[in-house]
Amino acid sequence: MNSEFIADTRGLKCPLPVLRTKKALASLPNGAELFILSTDKNAPNDFQAFCQQTGHLFISAEELDELFENQIVTKTIIRKKSA
Repeated sequence: MNSEFIADTRGLKCPLPVLRTKKALASLPNGAELFILSTDKNAPNDFQAFCQQTGHLFISAEELDELFENQIVTKTIIRKKSA
């Protein structure tokens, strides 16, 4: 069973969500799942590109029924690559 961790990047604009995600992943064990909350509408595409470049697994991205400062929140899940 994988451990789960959360990175809250709500309110941040590109490139900060990806930079925060990269930093969060660096501190996680291999195979851990990182749940990322973001309001940047382009963040899911940025996370997919980040995963393609780094070898991490992009699992999903979905809009949540919640607002943060009048912006839709998206939850993205990335699994850290194994060694």
